[in-house]
Amino acid sequence: MEKIETHIVVKMDKAVRLSDYGGKAFSLLPTRKGVKKAITKGLVFVNGERGKTGDWLSGGETLELFKPNIKKGGRKLRIKIPVIFEDDHFAIVSKPAGIPVSGNQFRTLESALSFNLTVSTQPDVLRHPKPVHRLDHPTSGLLIIAKTHKTLTAFSKLFEERKVQKEYMAICIGSLKPAFEISSTIKTKDSFTHVESLRSVPSEKYGTLSLVKLSPTTGRRHQLRIHMFENGTPILGDKQYSLKNKVLYGKGLYLFASKLSFDHPIEQTKLTFDLPMPSKFEKIFSSNSEEE
Repeated sequence: MEKIETHIVVKMDKAVRLSDYGGKAFSLLPTRKGVKKAITKGLVFVNGERGKTGDWLSGGETLELFKPNIKKGGRKLRIKIPVIFEDDHFAIVSKPAGIPVSGNQFRTLESALSFNLTVSTQPDVLRHPKPVHRLDHPTSGLLIIAKTHKTLTAFSKLFEERKVQKEYMAICIGSLKPAFEISSTIKTKDSFTHVESLRSVPSEKYGTLSLVKLSPTTGRRHQLRIHMFENGTPILGDKQYSLKNKVLYGKGLYLFASKLSFDHPIEQTKLTFDLPMPSKFEKIFSSNSEEE
């Protein structure tokens, strides 16, 4: 293993456990959770010996943090995922519809990341690139991928502080007001979405179909789909949150993560990523192809 940080413990009046002190010792492990994981994986040494979470420190000890060995090769899901942006810290990919972000099965977007992304050269590189947030199985669009422990922690904080702005495009069944807010409780937690209606077309089968922009300020599971269903204007193609006899089968869910804005977690520059609307959305407004 390669050593990436060394720290000499300062003299203390009262002994402290290694798991509690580690966050002060290593800049690459700013959280207690990250320290405990590193200790458990055998990456933290005390005076040349593998450290344990219960080791007591009083001062003068030499702490060393080692880089995990990244295995080359291994089993990868070899499907092409569009990479919108990539640097040594994180990446932005365009998730295809119909594939889960992660899970117990092998065919997930997470399993395909190592095939599509380059390995970070940073000392705290993750063993495998890790999605920072979720998109539902049938939802397509922009997804943030962390490549290092530091960026994973930083993005978690950005999401917790609601400093990542997300926009989605959806086609909904029915007419909507030009702009309004939806707020409700989802599994005991408050949820908020700003809705903006952009275009509408008549539909023989559905009455009216509307193109809407959805801007959530919270990130509850299925939030946008639930909110539009509760509004009486469910998202076209949604089989779970749907009106009776108004489900479109065979063409997927018309929900697309179109835009992300946030500050680069390392360089602090403002970044915005914006994808064009999928062709299947445009077709709705050029013909009633969903009714064929």
